[in-house]
Amino acid sequence: MTTLPAAQAQSAVSSRTEYEAALQLLRDASRSYYGDGDSILDDAAYDQLRHSVRVWEEENPAEVSPDSPTGLVADGAAPVGDVAHTARLLSLDNVFDSVGLIAWGASVQRRLGREPQGRFTVEPKIDGAAVAARYRDGRLVQIITRGDGSHGEDISHVIGQIDGLPEQLAEPVTVEVRGEVAFTTAQFETANEVRLAHNAQVFANPRNGVAGTLRAKDRPYRLQMTFWAYGAVELDAVAFLPSGAAHAETLSAVAAVGIQTTADSAAGLHVVADLAAAQERVDAIAAMRAELPVGIDGVVIKMNDAAEQAAAGVGSRFPHWAIAVKLPAVERQTVLEQVVWEVGRTGVLAPTAVLAPVEIDGSTVTRATLHNPADIRRRDLHIGDTVTVYKAGDIIPRVQGAVVQLRPEGAQPVALPEACPNCGGAINKAQERWRCAQGTACALPALIEYAAGREMLDIDGLGKTYVAALVASGDVTDVADLFTLTAEQLTAASGSARRATKLAEQIEAAKVLPLSRVFCALGILGTGRSMSRRIARHFGTMDAIRQAGAAAMQDVEGIGPEKAPVIVEQVAALAPVIDKLIAAGVNMAEPQDASAAGGAGPLTGKVVVVTGKMTGPLAAYGRAEMTALIEKAGGRAGSSVNAKTSILVAAPSSGGKPSTKAAKAAELGVEVRTPEAFAELVADYLA
Repeated sequence: MTTLPAAQAQSAVSSRTEYEAALQLLRDASRSYYGDGDSILDDAAYDQLRHSVRVWEEENPAEVSPDSPTGLVADGAAPVGDVAHTARLLSLDNVFDSVGLIAWGASVQRRLGREPQGRFTVEPKIDGAAVAARYRDGRLVQIITRGDGSHGEDISHVIGQIDGLPEQLAEPVTVEVRGEVAFTTAQFETANEVRLAHNAQVFANPRNGVAGTLRAKDRPYRLQMTFWAYGAVELDAVAFLPSGAAHAETLSAVAAVGIQTTADSAAGLHVVADLAAAQERVDAIAAMRAELPVGIDGVVIKMNDAAEQAAAGVGSRFPHWAIAVKLPAVERQTVLEQVVWEVGRTGVLAPTAVLAPVEIDGSTVTRATLHNPADIRRRDLHIGDTVTVYKAGDIIPRVQGAVVQLRPEGAQPVALPEACPNCGGAINKAQERWRCAQGTACALPALIEYAAGREMLDIDGLGKTYVAALVASGDVTDVADLFTLTAEQLTAASGSARRATKLAEQIEAAKVLPLSRVFCALGILGTGRSMSRRIARHFGTMDAIRQAGAAAMQDVEGIGPEKAPVIVEQVAALAPVIDKLIAAGVNMAEPQDASAAGGAGPLTGKVVVVTGKMTGPLAAYGRAEMTALIEKAGGRAGSSVNAKTSILVAAPSSGGKPSTKAAKAAELGVEVRTPEAFAELVADYLA
């Protein structure tokens, strides 16, 4: 009973010809996925196509193709192998929203003839590959793929490559555990590094990478994966569980002998009273999705009671007592149309992928990160490639890899620039991140605009046009020159004596800003607003920063051994600019806040996360101002809600539904304050 919202079912099959074409596409997608681990369709497109086919088959039962894959496990495309499963290893049916979940609940009630009494479990749907792992006398002896649900392939050659699935258990038990094998985020990055080192194509995504890795026997390297159990059955008629054990009890018994289960995941296993409570858990897990160390594509809800599971029964492809609530796609496939190169304020050449529009995680994506030239070459990207694009939460979309089998004939590799795309000059290719040989001078207008921004020097009105005029005239050759501009120079640039007077007043006011904002305005690589505050607070004065070596710089929170020498080197290179700033009378000290002075501010030792638009006394506070306020009161600003968060500052939602951060805070028991209530807490520190 797959249920899709109307927006996801637009590509309806309306004729026998379209139906046959859709069937063939389903077969091709499944074969490519279960063959080499790369699918020609992403999950969202596959779900939509499959739903359209099933709708047509339900409406035209007499015309259903005898070899339709819709009634088969894995669409009949998974390599079956010759190992019989001890009990059928089925997949799960899907729903896509609360309406679908309610419909599933109604179907369960009809099958039981009453409301379920044994409660429900809620656990993450790990985005990987299902396997059965057999233990005899506590030793892992065999791993089998799902196959067609009745028979699977023996993939025991991967024993020792799967975390969470130990080769020897704590007790000499005999049991078969079922679960999902996946790459964690860290394992996936390592896997692609290893493959690149062996001149192999990078994996387009973790799920496809695992599917291929489980079946590979002839690779000259081994890739580590992770297992999460979601069930267990008896093996060799040896009792492992007490009769009638509930689902949650089963996973507890599995965990007790040393096997990792979904209950051990960051999302956890939850037992709830009804489907309303289950939906709340689904929303909470969805809210934490971007922070999980492994990808999930949904949340699984099961009847907890074994007797009720048996009464609900199973179908040919999935059990009726469980359902997967699929989450919005954070990964889609689309076409790489071109790559544009821009020069950042530090002179770094930044490639950006221009994509055919695709909806990911609720927004339309047309551009994505490509990191650097070396990354482009490693991923073997061609213009016209179908590429996998990943986006989750507030993360900037990134291109993960190309689906090589869909590469159009004659596609050309992405061209790398021979000259700086901004000034036409030479490129410094000494590092993976290429830079214009002129460094910051190449992107001087961008750097000056950045420095004049609200979060740095706050010179309102000094926009692109005026900056361009000042740079073109030679009046501004670095940030320090802003503070020595004459009324005549500002008038010439702005075309108005009145505007020049206003700009001069704002430049004068910028001289007394805290050191952190002046330091940030220098545009040092790797030091945005937050890092500049930490550096300024740590050292107190510009003189102390200039005297610091790499070892001292590493004492600043968030600066490691790689970043520290780069910052020290850039500070030294900016000596003439800093000297000019000092000569112009610009402040070179950071005010001491409660935290830096060792005082007991109201937020001392607390991590505060801010979300949404501020109201009341904080209405004029933007992100930078809120961060500064938190730090002034002794706290530390966080970017996401997690177990370390002390307070979430969030305005009440206008639609009544809490934000994802608010939902996560409620789940973790984090204190939530309105902007007005937070303002009362830090009243002594308000400007």
